[in-house]
Amino acid sequence: MGVDFDLTIVWAFIIAFAVFAYVVMDGFDLGVGILFPRLEGDERAVAMNSIAPVWDGNETWLVMGGGGLLAAFPLAYAIVLPALYAPIIAMLLALIFRGVAFEFRWRDARHQAFWDRAFFGGSLLAALAQGIALGALLQGIAVEGRAYAGGWWDWLTPFSLLCGASLVAGYGLLGATWLIMKAEDGLQAKARRYAKRLGIVTVVAIAAVSAATPFLEIEYYARWFAWPNILLTAPVPLLVAVVAVAFWRSLDRREYAPFLLALALFALSFVGLGISMFPYVIPNEVTIWQAAAPEKSQIFMLIGASVLIPIILAYTAYAYWTFRGKVGTHGYH
Repeated sequence: MGVDFDLTIVWAFIIAFAVFAYVVMDGFDLGVGILFPRLEGDERAVAMNSIAPVWDGNETWLVMGGGGLLAAFPLAYAIVLPALYAPIIAMLLALIFRGVAFEFRWRDARHQAFWDRAFFGGSLLAALAQGIALGALLQGIAVEGRAYAGGWWDWLTPFSLLCGASLVAGYGLLGATWLIMKAEDGLQAKARRYAKRLGIVTVVAIAAVSAATPFLEIEYYARWFAWPNILLTAPVPLLVAVVAVAFWRSLDRREYAPFLLALALFALSFVGLGISMFPYVIPNEVTIWQAAAPEKSQIFMLIGASVLIPIILAYTAYAYWTFRGKVGTHGYH
């Protein structure tokens, strides 16, 4: 029992790490796409060049998160997927269309305006669908026995739409702060302006989602506000406020700090999500232990993960190091 408990916790953290890595890495390149209509001429070329070497590698973490959920927590996968078919399919189609647009805009100059719109639309839809899926999961999924028992449209609620809009704003913020790091002159100044606006929207969105979440389920409220839990949870919103102030003060002068502080806001939001949900993988219905694969399967997969994850991290670090610095209309300097 002890081994199984430990392995389940380990796999829960591995999946959580993969999801967070995807959100922060693919988030900024989706954010660049969300900002695309606000860019003009060569600014679009610079923005796309800034993410060209890394955007497809970022999505490795999405595959790992989804595949890891299927392998390590098959019951959760079997329940969550039917509940969220619509937003998940929308997200995957948006990512595919976005990837096609990314390549075709360079080669099909006659229809570049169309591919630019497709790049923006795919980025926006993917971000919105991810946020809606998260909101739908957080508000709860109807389960009967070991199967999804809800309807086709259960995922579509005001709360899930709020989460979708919040993630769009957050990804836009990551995209703007990424361009502050990578761009120069006029584009950098424009990115700073959008980062200020999106920073305000993102902090307000975090506050709105955080205020609504404890009232979705009585268990959420207890985890955040019951004594002595509040001693552990109170620092989270305080840290969000501190990071938000530091982010605002960094926008006028710094280049790297705004991006890192925006990532910190996402990290704190992720911690808040963990506080609300743990130890459930499907809120108040299925715990991580109930959803976990057999112990031997977890051990077998952990051997593979212990080899693959360091390789992925090393390749990712090498790619980001190689393509560090500023970027222009013809690529990295």
